[in-house]
Amino acid sequence: MQHPDGYVRSETDHGIATIEFYHPASNSLPGHILNDLAKTINDIGIEERVKVIVLKSHGDRAFCAGASFDELVAIENEADGKIFFSGFANVINAMRKCHKLIIGRIQGKAVGGGVGLAAAVDYAIASEEASVKLSELAVGIGPFVVGPAVERKVGTSSFSQLAIDATGWRSAEWAKKHGLYAEVHKTVEHLDQAVADLAERLAHSSPDAMAQLKKIFWQGTDNWDKLLTDRAAISGRLVLSDFTRNAIEKFKAKTSN
Repeated sequence: MQHPDGYVRSETDHGIATIEFYHPASNSLPGHILNDLAKTINDIGIEERVKVIVLKSHGDRAFCAGASFDELVAIENEADGKIFFSGFANVINAMRKCHKLIIGRIQGKAVGGGVGLAAAVDYAIASEEASVKLSELAVGIGPFVVGPAVERKVGTSSFSQLAIDATGWRSAEWAKKHGLYAEVHKTVEHLDQAVADLAERLAHSSPDAMAQLKKIFWQGTDNWDKLLTDRAAISGRLVLSDFTRNAIEKFKAKTSN
């Protein structure tokens, strides 16, 4: 699915489906790309020829910079805000309900919603450059939508640290120590080899066994369709505040200089 400002692409080879997303602004994700990503995961998740999924982004610097600031400042009412933040909710829920195990290739920094995506994969393999930050509170919102996915992986204490220290980066090693990443590799080449090796092994594993394992991994999350939508409504209301609009404009001015 190609757009003037980015894309979601997928290909399947010998039972391994690779889903790649891209946006020129550090792989931040506007609504249409989030929608395409959720649809692609849903569609591939029911393909019998697919045994395992690899989720990745294009480029070598940022895995995902979270929400699109341009779209955030364009939100004019709570309903539109809820729809926008539901984009990340839909992607996380698609990953949660997908019958296939999802390997995350986290080659660079993850911010906000990007941390949520890294948390929602079933096995995240990262590079040493893949530091993480939940920046939402710094702009007057909060990691409400991605929070359940992140908290599920790292625990309440570590999630609260990320959420409260909204301007501080945590290293890839920190993320590994606290369960967000399963592996951290020194180079992208080693990262790619580790992803390929695991995907190959899983492609030759029992599809039924993996599907049953995934159900167990995500046990207790059946309420997330409503929970994440309710959380999106909180963010959709807060994004209309003067505090958030001013904070986003200051950030955009800083990054454009």
